[in-house]
Amino acid sequence: MVDFLLKEWLLLASGVGLLLTSVYSKHLPTYSAREFEILFILFVLFVVVKGLQFSGLLARLSFRIQKGKAVSLKLVAVTFFLSMLITNDATLLVVVPLTLTLQVDRRDILVILEALAANAGSALTPFGNPQNLFIYWYYNVPAPSFVETIAPFSVMFLILLLTVSFVVTNKSAAPTSVAKPPVEKSAPVYGALLLLVFLIVLRLLPIWVGLIVVALAVFLDRQTLFVDYALLFTFFFFFGFAENMKFLLASRISHSAHIFLFSALVSQVMSNVPATLLFAKFTSSWKALLWGSNAGGFGSLFGSLANLIAYKMYVSQKKTNDLGVFTVKFLVLGYAAFFLSIGLFFFLRHL
Repeated sequence: MVDFLLKEWLLLASGVGLLLTSVYSKHLPTYSAREFEILFILFVLFVVVKGLQFSGLLARLSFRIQKGKAVSLKLVAVTFFLSMLITNDATLLVVVPLTLTLQVDRRDILVILEALAANAGSALTPFGNPQNLFIYWYYNVPAPSFVETIAPFSVMFLILLLTVSFVVTNKSAAPTSVAKPPVEKSAPVYGALLLLVFLIVLRLLPIWVGLIVVALAVFLDRQTLFVDYALLFTFFFFFGFAENMKFLLASRISHSAHIFLFSALVSQVMSNVPATLLFAKFTSSWKALLWGSNAGGFGSLFGSLANLIAYKMYVSQKKTNDLGVFTVKFLVLGYAAFFLSIGLFFFLRHL
């Protein structure tokens, strides 16, 4: 029970928040068709990514990365670009375990750089992370405008992270005991389904086409249907909670700088996904919200689920004996990126 509370605290908090605000306001929230569309798209995206993981395709990709020179540089780069396609969380679930098997200098710093790269890379596309998908679909943003708006954020951190990764050098080859991961016959199918989901997100295909993903998952591997339902229900609860908050406050935050700062700062406490869902009800400034929610992914361990994934994977190692030092490094580098992204936002505003 305690483990469940610690693991799913965000789900429980969102459910309690929805219940309390509904009772206090004597108002039941209303859900729009667009919000249910967002939940469905997230579901099929999760199914496809899990299918790719089960197929061994992602593990094979990670296995190839560890060969040759500049392993640290390749790991950070692949984390950045892969997170653009399969989300930051799924990318770290593939890359960090591989990193922990390698003999590299400053492995703790490399894991932190990978967490930062996952957050920065996923910011660039509508399907890179849940809050991006929400903003893209909720505000009906054109894909070129979306990428153009957040590109300076992602590109700056790509250059910075690749540069910093040069200080993490490869000491020796990966352990020879690591076997080459097999790739199942289902890999091409899930690769095609991932492309299908991208086309749905980009509105090039109708949303009902996503039912093909569900149908094929049922026939190919029903295990792929066991996705992160806690996150989906967290979205559902926060949709209602945000609607209730809008009903209670009956106000509108219109200044884009305020939206950026509020969403970035609140993300440090409640994570950038729920912060995005909350502030979307109060503003039409999607650009500021996009920047704020992605900047908010940096900083604290709670800023992004990706941070928690990378952190927990590193500290759960049996040979980890530098928990306090690693935590300090994680927070220092995370908040350095956080404040740097804030400075970049206001710098670009005044150009």
